[in-house]
Amino acid sequence: MLLAYKTALASPHVTAAAIEAGEFPRLADEMNVWAVPSIAVNGVPQWEGAVRERVFLDRVLAPSFA
Repeated sequence: MLLAYKTALASPHVTAAAIEAGEFPRLADEMNVWAVPSIAVNGVPQWEGAVRERVFLDRVLAPSFA
């Protein structure tokens, strides 16, 4: 989550929010979150589990990511 907040601070095009799936089960269901941590981009689940900063940035900045 820290990486998401850092990214949001660095860019006006990014917003970040942490959602506690246990406290918001309906939202977790809507986002298809089955494991935590889960990373969603634009409301679409992308990855489950912790992702290192460099890997996250490489994935998000990849030309095939959209």
